[in-house]
Amino acid sequence: MTSRSAVIEFPEDQLVLNAFLGGRMQLWQPKKGYRAGVDPVLLAASVPAISGQTVLDLGCGAGAAALCLATRVPGLDCVGVERQPEFAALAQRNGAQNGLPFHVICADLAAPPPDLTARQFDHVLANPPYFVEGAHSPSPDAAKGAARGEDTPLSIWLDIAARRLRSGGYFHMIQRIDRLPEALASCRLGSVEVLPLAPRIGRDPGLFILRARKGGRAAFRLRAPLILHKGATHARDGEDYTDEILSVLRGNAPLKWADCRGV
Repeated sequence: MTSRSAVIEFPEDQLVLNAFLGGRMQLWQPKKGYRAGVDPVLLAASVPAISGQTVLDLGCGAGAAALCLATRVPGLDCVGVERQPEFAALAQRNGAQNGLPFHVICADLAAPPPDLTARQFDHVLANPPYFVEGAHSPSPDAAKGAARGEDTPLSIWLDIAARRLRSGGYFHMIQRIDRLPEALASCRLGSVEVLPLAPRIGRDPGLFILRARKGGRAAFRLRAPLILHKGATHARDGEDYTDEILSVLRGNAPLKWADCRGV
């Protein structure tokens, strides 16, 4: 792992091992503060990668998105970039935990190191912070605040993605729906598609997944919303995900919209 300083790790008593993809992937995460949930799993499920391709996960955190993708598609060459040293070390550990090759670079996206800028990738994925710094109440947990509050503009994430993709490569990002205009204005890739994610039938989407292709020429496409939960309201205790979402979260299936085949 490349780092700006000595490796800094979370104390063992501050970590918990969580199961993803029905137990197929195990992820060490902090007991308190920011922890990966459903969003990076859905992001990974949207990527139409095939064995032998290269993947870059921008702001990888503990590695949830890249490792979910690598679990579904064996034989990927995955690289992660994470600026928080504790999370970079944790992501590297999680790769080893799952027996998956995962090279993690500890660096700021605004100043990418040579071992990143020298490479291009078939797929780039990103789960940037959802909130602009200063636009929400600060978190008392520094790591959670860094993960949830953006101080690197979304335009930089999209610029780095475009630079690191090879010709024909795909970019996938999950983000809050209110930031869709900003994402579209900053995206300089082609064949842009947007998949809104709505909590229930009749409810406005809260998130979206953006797909774009370097050199793509297809017209913009706004997909029908993907519904996450059954019914109009939460009627009982426990999970009420739709069958399609359960097949992604527990069965390791791709999202049905992932209908392009590699690059």
